[in-house]
Amino acid sequence: MAAKNNTDIGFEKQIWDAACVLWGHIPAAEYRKVIVGLIFLRYISSAFEKRYEELIKEGDGFENDRDAYAEENIFFVPEEARWSTIASAAHTPEIGLVIDNAMRAIEKENTTLKNVLPKNYASPDLDKRVLGEVVDLFTNEVKMDGTESSKDLLGRTYEYCIAQFASYEGTKGGEFYTPSSIVKTIVSILKPFNNCRVYDPCCGSGGMFVQSEKFVQAHSGNRGTISVYGQESNADTWKMAKMNMAIRGIDANFGPYQADTFFNDLHKTLKADFIMANPPFNLSNWGQEKLKDDVRWKYGLPPASNANYAWIQHMIHHLGSNGKIGLVLANGALSSQTSGEGDIRKNIIEADLVEGIVALPTQLFYSVTIPVTLWFITKNKKRKGETLFIDARKMGYMVDRKHRDFTEGIQDDGRLGDIDLLAKTFEDFQNGVLDEEQGFSAIATIEDIAKQDYVLTPGRYVGIEEQKDDGEPFEEKMARLTLELSGMFKESHELEREIRQKLGAIGYEV
Repeated sequence: MAAKNNTDIGFEKQIWDAACVLWGHIPAAEYRKVIVGLIFLRYISSAFEKRYEELIKEGDGFENDRDAYAEENIFFVPEEARWSTIASAAHTPEIGLVIDNAMRAIEKENTTLKNVLPKNYASPDLDKRVLGEVVDLFTNEVKMDGTESSKDLLGRTYEYCIAQFASYEGTKGGEFYTPSSIVKTIVSILKPFNNCRVYDPCCGSGGMFVQSEKFVQAHSGNRGTISVYGQESNADTWKMAKMNMAIRGIDANFGPYQADTFFNDLHKTLKADFIMANPPFNLSNWGQEKLKDDVRWKYGLPPASNANYAWIQHMIHHLGSNGKIGLVLANGALSSQTSGEGDIRKNIIEADLVEGIVALPTQLFYSVTIPVTLWFITKNKKRKGETLFIDARKMGYMVDRKHRDFTEGIQDDGRLGDIDLLAKTFEDFQNGVLDEEQGFSAIATIEDIAKQDYVLTPGRYVGIEEQKDDGEPFEEKMARLTLELSGMFKESHELEREIRQKLGAIGYEV
């Protein structure tokens, strides 16, 4: 089987590259809204038109019946918002106004999208000739029929463009996008199932939910059988998440507006089966002074200078009786003893909630280069009193000079991809059949962790990777290496002599 990775792309790259004709004409933030909005509009219009043709052929006169679309989980798109209307106006001065009116019409028909869709296409800052060229691109390159496969195809395009925006926008991009390889790793280890509740208290563009639905569907479940709950404090990112869910047909409860999770918990009574999150790293000034008596701080008051343990405890508070958490945190949370963080970590460990810790390699993120770790926190753990530690810092491969990615699936050499290997390691641990591998994986008891002052850094437990014995006797190896070193010294002296001679020839003595 061919090697699989998370950078395999199809025509989504063509869309991105060609759509970059807009780059330089408008600010990056507005550019993102323009492209994301067109991707959204193109898909829901395609899905509507396919259903419309089906209803016409049936001949029962239901082609304008909104219920006939709703029962198929398809948005009803009024005539002025259909892509055919937009395409016909691509090269008119009114194209921006036509698209803005299309967005307003869709919001009017679908109340869940009210005040969500971008309406900046008529802006005088946006060159209408260039906008028309982009509309042509979406008309000619994006051939959709509204099927599940095309939904995934456009979803991939959407995800690819979000990833590119994250790369171009640097740190701010990280606010709405968690790299696919990290999301897939969390989902593959947690294994969400049918009829479960999935929650992300800082959901960004909603990538955790997309992968959860894909996992359930891939394992004999059906798309749409999980209940999705999320919250996001950034208004633009909240809107992007709403569009991301709509474009993929995922019914999600993100609350009626964006809101700060600590100060305005929109899902106070929720007890989730799975919580997956990539909270802001080391967030300071998160409002601790006004939340000191909050019920969520069961294991200790988080420090005002860092929200890491506020996020952890918020998630634990929202776990069901058999719930599981997978989250990303900066490495400092593994060992920090400042401002009571060590005591909070100790209390969480003593409560037997930490199921696994995975140290990740650097450069997986677009926006940060600091080392990060995956935490897996579980109520009612299968392996009582035990925690799995994995050092995955050497895993992955470089996509380019700046970004690393994980492999997935069976590789050309027959080995498991990185994501599958991590998931299998967790599964073997949970089933009591894991063969620990020095330098990679180790199982520690609560007593073992206590001896390490409750520090959770995987390197303390997995040790250093064993070097393979090459079979060469020690005495012979030392003799060979000494001879090689002697030769290197001799060559070094000869080079030094040659350099001195050449410098002397031009009047410089060393």
